[in-house]
Amino acid sequence: MHAPLPATASIAQAPRGGLGRSLKQRQLTMMGLGSAIGAGLFLGSGAGVHAAGPAVLISYLTAGTLIILVMWALGEMAAANPDSGAFSVYAQKALGRVAGSTVGWLWWLQLVVVIAAEALGGAALLVSVWPVLPVWALTLIFMVAFTAVNLTTVKNYGEFEFWFALLKVAAIVLFLLFGAALLLGWIPGATSPGLAGFTTGGGFAPNGLSGIATGLFVVVFAFGGTEIVAVAAAETANPERSVAIAIRTVVWRILVFYIGSIFVIAAVLPWNSPALLSPFAGVLNSAGIAWAGTAITLIAVAALLSALNANLYGASRMIYSLSDRGEAPRLFSRTSAARVPVPAVAVSVLFGFAAVVLELLFPGRVLDALLNLVGSTCLVVWGSALVSQLILRRRADRDGTPLPLRMRGFPVLTGIGLLLLAAIFTVGFIGADSRGQLFGTFALVAGIAVVVALAQRRQRARTRP
Repeated sequence: MHAPLPATASIAQAPRGGLGRSLKQRQLTMMGLGSAIGAGLFLGSGAGVHAAGPAVLISYLTAGTLIILVMWALGEMAAANPDSGAFSVYAQKALGRVAGSTVGWLWWLQLVVVIAAEALGGAALLVSVWPVLPVWALTLIFMVAFTAVNLTTVKNYGEFEFWFALLKVAAIVLFLLFGAALLLGWIPGATSPGLAGFTTGGGFAPNGLSGIATGLFVVVFAFGGTEIVAVAAAETANPERSVAIAIRTVVWRILVFYIGSIFVIAAVLPWNSPALLSPFAGVLNSAGIAWAGTAITLIAVAALLSALNANLYGASRMIYSLSDRGEAPRLFSRTSAARVPVPAVAVSVLFGFAAVVLELLFPGRVLDALLNLVGSTCLVVWGSALVSQLILRRRADRDGTPLPLRMRGFPVLTGIGLLLLAAIFTVGFIGADSRGQLFGTFALVAGIAVVVALAQRRQRARTRP
């Protein structure tokens, strides 16, 4: 995958500003898993199976290949330049200030909305099985709790996220073991479906190529959030080694968890089964486990809150980096005595607290509206990472600059990643729903770019003698 150079060839740079370097490698790895394995797997995977049938495995393998290439590209850049701005900084170095700032603000805005949606979604799920408080009250509790966690030292945050993410990783491992036992007929009192789900009810691809294409656009967003590893690299003690290990580990674990889980779900549940609304519970229920629905709902709550925690960290570090580079108000680059960017954390949770008020005023209507706001922004970020790596790697090779971590197969693999991304965009423009989402994302990117360009022009005018 990657070929590290000797330590003497390292050009890794210190993190910007006052951030610390107390994150451990195991914490960095679990952060990547925590942000990527969320409700998209526990609850949303059923939508992909419903769209494509068992052939959704092709969609997951395609999207999985893309994220592997993106993470390899990010790993090369993060090891050479560990910065809390990550792909925003790399886009700035490769494509200029406007591009770098646009990517950074786009990702921050996406996460701000996602944080609010995850808090509301987690509260709504918990209320469905434990209606002790209204959704708005639980959302408020979640927002306060995770704001407090992110205001502690990054070491404490990393430890909290490590155990939180470990909980849902353990749940997935248990599910895979149960699924294997069910398919092999080892569950007493339960009839094994075998692999009948791959051949009956329309076969492997009941909706043909169009179903696989639809499934591809559905599942690609499930891998969103993995890029937070590159953001957190700036606060690890040994970025070169930590990034290399974390990326290798995160990539194969995500593929095993996703592909393994989808294989079990597609084999057990027909592609048109109502049980796909909660696919993990559907598989467990098929074996006569009465408490499955409640158990998987609680796990999904934990998954959402873990992702909320990781995304709040990522959002605060991104706006901190933007501020440190003069692309956001200087206030947000200030850090506490514990080396925590307190103003950056505070501004990143404001929308989440506003969502609490909106849920109080308009109960049950806010979450769907927030989900509609989250478009295909992760595809733009991934594209910027691939293009940046293509330019920066060529520049480093031309100048003879040694890199501590080199992506093998360059530039072929980077090109394949860009081709896969282009194919996903093409598929997206075919579908009516995804087409509207893509147009909305492009309009947002253009709007941010215009505002950024005008702000930078005004900044230059002020500094001009």
